[in-house]
Amino acid sequence: MVSVSSYYFLQQPTTITRHLLSSTRHVCCIPHVPPHLLTPYKYQFQIVNLSIAGSRVTETEMEVNGGAVSDPGTIRSQFLQLLRTRRNAQVPMTVEPAKPVVKPLFQEVTPPTFSEAMESCPKANIGNLKELLKEENLYLHTEAGDQGKLPVLILSTKGNNQEKRPAVVFLHSTHKCKEWLRPLLEAYASRGYVAIGVDSRYHGERASSLTTYRDALVSSWRNGDTMPFIFDTVWDLIKLADYLTGRDDIDPTKIGITGESLGGMHAWFAAFADTRYAVAAPIIGVQGFRWAIDNDKWQARVDSIKAVFEEARTDLGKNEIDKEVVEKVWDRIAPGLASQFDAPNTVPAIAPRPLLIVNGAEDPRCPLEGLEIPKTRAYKAYGDAHSDKFKLVAEPGIGHQMTPLMVKEASDWFDQFLK
Repeated sequence: MVSVSSYYFLQQPTTITRHLLSSTRHVCCIPHVPPHLLTPYKYQFQIVNLSIAGSRVTETEMEVNGGAVSDPGTIRSQFLQLLRTRRNAQVPMTVEPAKPVVKPLFQEVTPPTFSEAMESCPKANIGNLKELLKEENLYLHTEAGDQGKLPVLILSTKGNNQEKRPAVVFLHSTHKCKEWLRPLLEAYASRGYVAIGVDSRYHGERASSLTTYRDALVSSWRNGDTMPFIFDTVWDLIKLADYLTGRDDIDPTKIGITGESLGGMHAWFAAFADTRYAVAAPIIGVQGFRWAIDNDKWQARVDSIKAVFEEARTDLGKNEIDKEVVEKVWDRIAPGLASQFDAPNTVPAIAPRPLLIVNGAEDPRCPLEGLEIPKTRAYKAYGDAHSDKFKLVAEPGIGHQMTPLMVKEASDWFDQFLK
């Protein structure tokens, strides 16, 4: 096993509220695209030479594969502005009661039934745990429209309502849902946490068929008005933090976030975007998107959501998916993912908050080599004073799979910094 610690970053990131800038819209076109894509589309975010708040950010300052990382506050502001450019009409955040989901929707032909890794999560030895658990089901309205309704599942143990507890948010992997996370939620709740699971965009209660997520990705490529891959869910997680920090039973300074695969990416970007997530432990999610393109290691990630890349290949007149197709898709459905918002800039921006990255050493979707630059920059960001707050664990012989060891590492990480 490879275990890496890094260092303390001296500049405290500014709070999230200072960076929710007013929206500006940039219209541009993807070159070499068929006529139906050459018309301006709403909410396109300009990747390079972006003017924000009166200051111009140049491509050199956004350098990803070398040089110094951008100022965390600046890059966080840019990311939050991007999120705002593709939002539906804003509505006051409201909480709506919901009922437990009896038959969860998994966007898989054969729904999963058991996860050894999740079942292995450390749990307090409480004989009547099921009787002590308190379950809450609710919806948070994060913006107008069907996808602005965030389904939330919260588990905690019954007890003194005046006690403020640490909380951990859990994000599921592709095609799954919050109910799949229940073994983790119960385990953490048994140990005194308020455990929260949500359905990411186009998943769970926010899906209506086995192809809802796939269709949303293709639609994003064609229309450029949503960001279903990672970014739109991050908006929901910012709104979720608004809600959690206002609850009487949660310590607002002790909220952690974790997730598996797609959920690991959600956890990574939410921790980057919102400093109220005090501790982060993304599992098999952190990767270098630009590195993968430059080093011809993009195939496994592309295969995980291949339909959108096939759609782009056809539109671009290509016989096969190549690196040009990959780059154009990322720029279209998640602007900046393979440039200024890639791991070399966003991972060190989480400092000095505790960050654990857990990957498989042989994971083709998250190649370990692609994390060398983010790791090096994180060393500098955390500094000697807080070298214990950054850790990278690569489990030998493991591909794209969450294991019991990974679950235990994340569990220990939260106990160390939240309890």
